[in-house]
Amino acid sequence: MFEKLDGVVLRYEDISRELTSPDIASDQKRFRALMKEQSDLAPVVDAYQEYRLSRKAEEDSLEMLQSEKDEDMRELAREELASAREKTADLQQKLQILLLPKDPNDDKNVIVEIRAGAGGDEAALFAAEIYRMYVHYAEKRGWKPELIDFEEIGIGGMKSVSFMIKGQGAYSRMKYESGVHRVQRVPSTESAGRIHTSTVTVAVIPEVDEDIDIQIPDKDVRIDVMRASGNGGQCVNTTDSAVRLTHYPTGIVIYSQTEKSQLQNKNKAWALLRSKLYDLEVSKRHDEEADLRRSQIGTGDRSEKIRTYNFPQGRVTDHRIKLTIYRLGEILGGDLDEIIDPLQAADQAAKLLKLDSAG
Repeated sequence: MFEKLDGVVLRYEDISRELTSPDIASDQKRFRALMKEQSDLAPVVDAYQEYRLSRKAEEDSLEMLQSEKDEDMRELAREELASAREKTADLQQKLQILLLPKDPNDDKNVIVEIRAGAGGDEAALFAAEIYRMYVHYAEKRGWKPELIDFEEIGIGGMKSVSFMIKGQGAYSRMKYESGVHRVQRVPSTESAGRIHTSTVTVAVIPEVDEDIDIQIPDKDVRIDVMRASGNGGQCVNTTDSAVRLTHYPTGIVIYSQTEKSQLQNKNKAWALLRSKLYDLEVSKRHDEEADLRRSQIGTGDRSEKIRTYNFPQGRVTDHRIKLTIYRLGEILGGDLDEIIDPLQAADQAAKLLKLDSAG
């Protein structure tokens, strides 16, 4: 591990020197790449520097304990030694986590698709609540949610909704939300007070960078333009601004209608199609590496039931890590870090365990 850390420090120093070179300003692509790499390496370099200082404090305390005759000073050295050892152990674990192979998609924006599953109108109502939960969560983290497409029902529910979340690290957090979300509650239309169970499915897809080469031949896609439907305002509903893309080889249909401009809707639709095709390719590779998929919390099969929202008991249970929180209202209000933080920690622990067993 320490050889790798020394290599990281050397690389960080090389980048810092290159960024001060007068020639770098003329190559903006190279400049941005170096700035991103430096930003990625900085937490590792800082933690390693802190670790070395802690190790030095540990050695100094041990030396003092061995040479000092005064009992009061020896007691002080023992306390400092214990504190330094605890800090060193914590930093070593932090460094192990920082050195784990990073998901290349973690820093990307995401496209989220929510679809009502079993449960009819109640499932559509729950889908709308899940959508609002993610919008609140995005806003709390300073991200920007942008609606792509939706299909409403008359009572305030949504059969489906697609939207993008733009923000640094959006995928690193939102990737844990893919799967089946289940709700247990008494519907307002239920006169006998019986608890119903409904489901929605959530798919989280990283946005594909423009520099990733995804070939989509023109003959493979049909483009239709039409008037937008739903609550879009007079301008939206009276112009042919909505765009539908049909990808023949996969059967994927993309519909974008939330922008007033046809060009903007077309750009959103193409971005979503590119991301879906990329996600299909990644999923295919993961399926071929079944062990990898099983070891990754949050990136498994989208048919997997991941979470239950129980209204009568006011609890949310995440089944992957057996976590139960009795703060249902706050979770639906966007306080998702209470669930995502433990999921991320469990994911990191699983990866560390896999590395240890491999080593």
